[in-house]
Amino acid sequence: MNAQDDIAQVDAIVARARAAQARFEAGGSQALYDRAAQAAGWAIMEPGRNRHLAELAVETTGLGNVPDKITKNHRKTLGLMRDIATAKTHGVIRDDAATGITEIARPIGVIGAVVPSTNPGATPANNIINALKCGNAIVVSPSPKGVPTCEALLGYIHAEFDKSGIDRDLVQMVPGRGSKDKTQRLLEISDLIVVTGSQNNVKRAYTSGTPALAVGAGNVTVIVDETADLAAAAEKICASKTFDNATSCSSENAIVVLDAIYDAFSQEMARTGGALITDESKVTDKLWVKGHLNPAAIAQDADKMIAALGLTDDVPPDTQYIAVETTGIGPEYPLSGEKLSRVLTVYRATDFEDAVRISREVQLHQGAGHSVGIHTTAEDRPLTLANAIPTSRVIVNQAHTFATGGAFTNGMPFSLSMGCGSWGGNSIDTNLHWKHFMQTTKIVREIPGVEPSPDDIFAGYWADVGK
Repeated sequence: MNAQDDIAQVDAIVARARAAQARFEAGGSQALYDRAAQAAGWAIMEPGRNRHLAELAVETTGLGNVPDKITKNHRKTLGLMRDIATAKTHGVIRDDAATGITEIARPIGVIGAVVPSTNPGATPANNIINALKCGNAIVVSPSPKGVPTCEALLGYIHAEFDKSGIDRDLVQMVPGRGSKDKTQRLLEISDLIVVTGSQNNVKRAYTSGTPALAVGAGNVTVIVDETADLAAAAEKICASKTFDNATSCSSENAIVVLDAIYDAFSQEMARTGGALITDESKVTDKLWVKGHLNPAAIAQDADKMIAALGLTDDVPPDTQYIAVETTGIGPEYPLSGEKLSRVLTVYRATDFEDAVRISREVQLHQGAGHSVGIHTTAEDRPLTLANAIPTSRVIVNQAHTFATGGAFTNGMPFSLSMGCGSWGGNSIDTNLHWKHFMQTTKIVREIPGVEPSPDDIFAGYWADVGK
């Protein structure tokens, strides 16, 4: 199939989606939108289908592991369904007599969603549920390796749609192995683009001429200070770093440990499965091949990753991740960037001020705007960190991977796409969530005038500096 045929194919799919969305909106109700979202949610959460999607994802992408993908598919979807359960996305959602404004929820239209191979089931499901909840149609463009999982997911969703007579054309995907031409066309003719994953796709989304919600790269840095519960911090870092073999953009890529507790924390890391490597060349020589991350180490189980790095004889047999000491930050020091593997960079800081400096430099090198973390019992330090770092989130005393994208124990919306603000070149600095898939029409009525005098506004200013 040539490029012209590719474009025609995408045009036809989007045209069907647009017609289905018009019918969906014309006959829309909160009950209908909720039913469609629930159908998509149960399509991935039903245990047998969840397992199949997880197994298929690992088999076809070679990334992550099945048990953790099952957990991710379940918890991310369950959390999202909780978040949207009572959300009003149809009809009048606000009627304010004081302002005279009545606000009416309206769909956006056809959502074009570009999703990564790291989460080929959970990420499209999240986007699909949000789109349907707000009355939209959606066309998903998976990465080439994610195609089989996406096809299976849509098959399950369509089977659930059939139970309620919901139009299958509301949820479609770009067929076959993806291509730049197909993805570019989807970016150009959708009503809204949602992009997670490749920063190349993110840049293309923002220059496509279509409104875009695209998210930045992760490169999480976490401080462990001298007041922290070291045992708890080590356990949380291990659980987070190893979850789904570090495929998450919220996985810790570096920790900054204060000198006062460095040796004690190293012991806690060892207790929880982190093997400390002091000669960084042992890792860098094998983790990167010709300037690119080694596919044999990316998002692999611990034993495979350790073997790929040639460290089997250098670490204990129960090692869960590699912690490697370094001091360098920047393009010349690849350990300071995202590693998509069970490899954690360790920096040693003289004090908290130095730890903040190191964290800031790492974020400015890569991952600006995404998130950082801190393990501390000092109440003022999270605020200090928040004011010093170019970041949208500061995760406090939590396993970073589980906390950043929403958890049942914090107030963040459940999401697999984290906006990074202007620091990360994004239009949003929040977790992508249902409100981003809806727009509103405002009815504006006249109200009694409220017009101040210049004295009301400038009296204080004039008193200080003169008129």
